[in-house]
Amino acid sequence: MTSGDITWAAGSPVRNGIRQVLAVIGPDRRDGMMADTLPRPANPGAVAILFLTVAMALLLVVLGQGAGRRGEAPASLLFWAGMALAVVPLGFRISWPQVARGERLLLLLLLVEALFYCRTIYSPTSFTPYDEVLHWVAAEDLMTARRLFLSNPLLEVGSTYLALEILATSLADLTRLPLFAAATLLLSVLKGTFIVALFLLYEKITGSARIAALGCLAYMGCSTFFLFEAMFSYESLGIVLCTLAFAIEAGSRNLPGGQRSRALVLIGLLLGGIAVTHHLSAVYAAIYFGSVATLELLRRGGPPRETKMAVGAVMAVLLPLLWVELNGTHLTAYLGPVIENGIKILLIKLHGAPAQLSDAVVAAAPSQPLFMRVTTLLGVLLTALGLATGFFRSLALSTAAAGRSGWWSIRDVLGRRWHESRIVFLSLLAFGFPLSVAFRLSIGGWEVGNRMGTLAFFGVGLVVATGIVHFWQGRAPRGWRLVAPPLALCVIVLGGVTSASLDPIRGPYRVAADSQSVEAMALETARWTKEWMGAGNRFASDRVNSLLLAGYGRQDVRPDIAKGVHPSRVFKSETLSADDFWALANSPVDFLLVDMRLTTAPPVLGFYFEPWESRTGKPIPPAALRKFENIEGVGRIYDNGFIRIYDMRGMHVRP
Repeated sequence: MTSGDITWAAGSPVRNGIRQVLAVIGPDRRDGMMADTLPRPANPGAVAILFLTVAMALLLVVLGQGAGRRGEAPASLLFWAGMALAVVPLGFRISWPQVARGERLLLLLLLVEALFYCRTIYSPTSFTPYDEVLHWVAAEDLMTARRLFLSNPLLEVGSTYLALEILATSLADLTRLPLFAAATLLLSVLKGTFIVALFLLYEKITGSARIAALGCLAYMGCSTFFLFEAMFSYESLGIVLCTLAFAIEAGSRNLPGGQRSRALVLIGLLLGGIAVTHHLSAVYAAIYFGSVATLELLRRGGPPRETKMAVGAVMAVLLPLLWVELNGTHLTAYLGPVIENGIKILLIKLHGAPAQLSDAVVAAAPSQPLFMRVTTLLGVLLTALGLATGFFRSLALSTAAAGRSGWWSIRDVLGRRWHESRIVFLSLLAFGFPLSVAFRLSIGGWEVGNRMGTLAFFGVGLVVATGIVHFWQGRAPRGWRLVAPPLALCVIVLGGVTSASLDPIRGPYRVAADSQSVEAMALETARWTKEWMGAGNRFASDRVNSLLLAGYGRQDVRPDIAKGVHPSRVFKSETLSADDFWALANSPVDFLLVDMRLTTAPPVLGFYFEPWESRTGKPIPPAALRKFENIEGVGRIYDNGFIRIYDMRGMHVRP
């Protein structure tokens, strides 16, 4: 007998190792859900203690934000202690076996609103993030002009998708609240609606409130949940409408024919709302309904096929296309370059980037504190572990009605004999998570990976929750099996917070850092232009100041100096070439705002003007921004020591 024969003999280490690996990742279920189906009363004492704990946690978060604004050292300790105090106790109670369904749902609402408050307290009185100010400008235009589809040069596609602005301005008109307060109230309601709809979706397709609650916790680890989906931005409404449509469709599957038809009408209204709210949310809805309908057609045996699902799929595809055709706004020009650039950079990284490209990327790459990077990495690793142990078990849930278990259930899935197409699709959708992480490893592909994760985490939540319930905890868990899964979910939630932002603590001014570049000096300059120059003047400036001029100054900010000539080209060169001079002379731009602070440090995000500009990791030379002083016909009309405004009308070529 050869050494190879000995290695593979019965009871050999290799065979035992393979058997153990298959036992970990396989579809066998240690089903402990029967106890969770029994009606249980909520624990008012525990709920009251958790509410008090969250109040104390939010106080720590506020103290941390205040210390950050003052530049004090304890800011990070206070903020993250508050975040941990809010997430960990709630996460443990929500994840604990044998908790009442209503209590789980109430605590989920408490957690999601606490996280929303932690995001809002970063800027509690005004819009600060870049995307928020863009939509604020559109809302202000809507309130002022009382007309739809006004042009927005800084977000051209946004003029087509105004549902969020319509809701916010309507609420402001009805309640007489300022627009910021009305928008914050609306977003708070949307966050709560989202988590309830997601809970009901998971519960309906799995039959388990425990899996539903754990799935919602796992979804909070998505990099877009804490920040991006809580902004005054169209995806914050679009993703809620998507989840509502998914939940209503899943909940109506067993209704009688007439009620099912009425539910289909409601789904159609939601899909119509998505089509006019957000382009990517419409894509998410089309992928979900189209994929589930296709799986229903492929399925063999079991309950009757849900043919009305195909109607929903057709509506999910046609309604957004119809809206695009009616408004003449084709998304290929908007989304195409982003996706193409992300795929190109990912392929370069997979094949090995040239040294020159790698150096430029590394030099311009934004960095986070070490604690945040470690937490993000732990969150990704724990999510991957949950996917590894839950994927086959999640697929097995789709065949549970057949009474078969183990690898036989996977064989049924491969033979297209499943009973719940939604579970099959969501399980397969979880494969989008590692792909989104791969995209996020590069600066150019970050946006693609970030948006991809929003949809992928619908599947991640289900798979991770299934792995916890049917493997890590299982029947009557004790010891570390009882404590480790809730702790892992808390780390995943905190990892979602750390992956959402470079630094969620508001600190002193930083160069080209979006929200952290918004401070009193720039705000006062923008307000000065409105008060002393009037609204609607044509300006060009860097990314942050352009945003403030459009929002607080109500100026007509142009993304280009002239056709094909971006501001970065004119601002960053130490001397004006003949082409640049000619572009300025024939430009529709009348005023340039120059911020000398751009010469003091490299850009935090890697760019000063637009993401596609060349990146060196070095600040702009001071001479480059001073060159406008020596151009004939150019006058300096404003100077506060750092920010200057130049009147370019004297050098314009007149017909």
